[in-house]
Amino acid sequence: MDREMDVMMKDSIQLLKADDPPDRSRMGGKGASLVSLKRAGFNVPDFVIVPADSVERQPNGALELQIKATSQDPLRMALTGLASDGSSRWAVRSSAVDEDGAQYAFAGQLDSYLNIAIEDVSDRVEAVRRSGHGDRASAYRTEHGLSNDSIAPAVVVQRMLTPDSAGVAFSADPISGRRSVSVVSAVAGLGEKLVSGDADGHTWWIEQHGQVERHASPRCESSSQTKQNQPPLTDEQAAAAARLAQRCAEHFQCPQDIEWAFESGQLFLLQSRPITALAGRPDPDATMNIWDNSNIAESYNGVTSTLTFSFARYAYEHVYREFCRILRVPRRTVEANSQVFAHMLGRIRGRVYYNLLNWYRLLTMLPGFRANRGFMEQMMGVDESLPDGVAESLVTSTWSQRLLDRLHLIRSATALIWHHLWLPRTIQRFYRRLDAVLAEPDPPISRRRLDELAADYRRLEAGLLRHWDAPLVNDFLAMIFFGLLGKLTRSWCGDEHGSLQNDLLVGEGGIISAEPARRVAEMGAMAASDPGLTRSLQHDPLHRVQRDLDQRPELRQAINDYLTKFGDRCLEELKLESATLNDDPTPLLRSIGAVAASRPAHAGTTNQKTTTDEPDVHPMRANAQARVADALRGRPFRKLAFAWVLRNARNRVRDRENLRFERTRVFGRVRRIFVEIGRRLYADRVLDDPRDVFHLELREVLAFIDGDPGCNDLAGLAAVRRDEDERLRVEPHPPSRITTHGPPGLIDDLTSDQADGVDALSSSDASAKLTGIGCCPGVVRGRARVIRDPRGVQLDPGDILVAE
Repeated sequence: MDREMDVMMKDSIQLLKADDPPDRSRMGGKGASLVSLKRAGFNVPDFVIVPADSVERQPNGALELQIKATSQDPLRMALTGLASDGSSRWAVRSSAVDEDGAQYAFAGQLDSYLNIAIEDVSDRVEAVRRSGHGDRASAYRTEHGLSNDSIAPAVVVQRMLTPDSAGVAFSADPISGRRSVSVVSAVAGLGEKLVSGDADGHTWWIEQHGQVERHASPRCESSSQTKQNQPPLTDEQAAAAARLAQRCAEHFQCPQDIEWAFESGQLFLLQSRPITALAGRPDPDATMNIWDNSNIAESYNGVTSTLTFSFARYAYEHVYREFCRILRVPRRTVEANSQVFAHMLGRIRGRVYYNLLNWYRLLTMLPGFRANRGFMEQMMGVDESLPDGVAESLVTSTWSQRLLDRLHLIRSATALIWHHLWLPRTIQRFYRRLDAVLAEPDPPISRRRLDELAADYRRLEAGLLRHWDAPLVNDFLAMIFFGLLGKLTRSWCGDEHGSLQNDLLVGEGGIISAEPARRVAEMGAMAASDPGLTRSLQHDPLHRVQRDLDQRPELRQAINDYLTKFGDRCLEELKLESATLNDDPTPLLRSIGAVAASRPAHAGTTNQKTTTDEPDVHPMRANAQARVADALRGRPFRKLAFAWVLRNARNRVRDRENLRFERTRVFGRVRRIFVEIGRRLYADRVLDDPRDVFHLELREVLAFIDGDPGCNDLAGLAAVRRDEDERLRVEPHPPSRITTHGPPGLIDDLTSDQADGVDALSSSDASAKLTGIGCCPGVVRGRARVIRDPRGVQLDPGDILVAE
């Protein structure tokens, strides 16, 4: 068989070396493709290739065919050898090096000739070669940024068929993008009229296993045309053409657009080229995902490092697995949804998104999906609710499955009630466990070996990420009670605008996030009596401020105490690559200076209430409570129920904020560990820069330390990702909600709908408006400051802050 193939190939490419493999540089795109297909056993009509190096350019720019300069015998002899009776007609087609490639098709840009007699072939070959540098081809190359200095094209001379029917076939649907459907178009006779667009053909859509999904006939203008408009193929022949396209796609390992013909019942392959239009297009049959970052962008704004994302994704996976264990979700249900937990988050164009459908799938495992769905959307801050049809498709449908799910949900609901009753003790235990895990090791982190640092991280992972019980239960109960409070204020108190629900929570005491502002105010009051120190805090470099603070030991101690407790707080504090106040306390010093400058020098230190004191009732809260009292007057049972829900909502929202601060402490410790790991790897010349550790995945770093890395070139990996992140930072932001089919990374047409809204501020159109969430009631007038990056920004009194 191999010997017969060698003889056949010698006949097919006599103008080239007989044993040459497919060579695109000499044969061009179409020629190399045909040689590859012929070698693979496809039924391709006989052909010869006039190679690209058989033409030379003369000093005057003219092209001269080398074989013609001596004799026509080599080409004519080759064609005569393929058609011994001399009666065959020939197709003469271009085969440029950059033609029929994965990116550029050059369809119709170079000349082709059909039904050429053997004595005219050489003239047509020369005409095709000249068209390679014609106006159409040159304009096409210029439009696509290609060089016009390429050599003239190779030329394929192929035996013409006398087909009963012919046409094109696509191994995937080029219009819809469906990869599971092949499309076959056919006409009677030669397929050139279909390829050129001069005639409409019959079209079949063929599924992967050969079934005809549908068939469309060309539109007819008269009844006589209708009678003549019989399909040129049977369904079986159309399926055979589809299988041929699929075989070509398997051979070239990418979707193919082929030309084919039936002659005397035999199917021939005329040519095959990639479907360039499918690159970067989603397959609508692929798994749908909905990505949303309207809330999580507050924690992970902008481009987020590889290390941060890999740590956050791992934390979300194990934290919510732990949550399902707490609520006694059956283990087999958890394991069956392992991919749900592993992909709660996604990273698209460097930005972190919720994988929204997986959050809903998680919620279906927990008590009261239909009731809690809206609560979850409210707590997650998604701008757009999931369509009902999509949401309901996530719920089991058979009666037996629904019965089993209800039994499991009863068990989960019972566990939730139990944990609600014991939640105060659970929170206390959590704080003790947190303090134990975050205790400073000996020796301290700054002097620990690589293996010790990896062990420190794993202890934190085992002690906290897999035992995050108090925050999880509290967050879920906060979601439920906050949602219930909203329902009751709307249905029992007539609150149509939804403000009453939030007003009832205003002014809640005991929230740790209020403490930094109180402490800064106190430190500002301490500095206000010294104008020189105030100016230094506002404007001087860090080393000069520290020198001035040496003269004020009580203020220095207050600052050190602040950093001990809140030193891990910073802009984008959940991004491990962010510099904290411990790294650079300048933002804290500037804030103290701004407060000091706004106070009279003689004001002294005010006695602020501590966060544990009972706060004064906020006017908005007092007004909201009066509205509730009026609405529930004379309804004692409703009043008791409302008071119970309100009390729990306040407690759970307060604890939610306080427990979130502990999350900051955990991320701060992880940051310190990996910063030290980055320094060690830089010292050992594994990384080019200590901060390159942020461009590595969590498991890549740990695997390198453990001795089983998938790749030892961590510097190379970091460099690739660093370059990509820098490119992504200057690209337009993707939308806050994205629906994808298949991998989001294949989609190349994501555009921003966020930048447009902000840019409207600079428009000269006086009617341009912005919409958003106001942070306080009432109307104010002042200068609007649009802040895209708050680092180093100084706001003046009365400025109105506008931010994404």
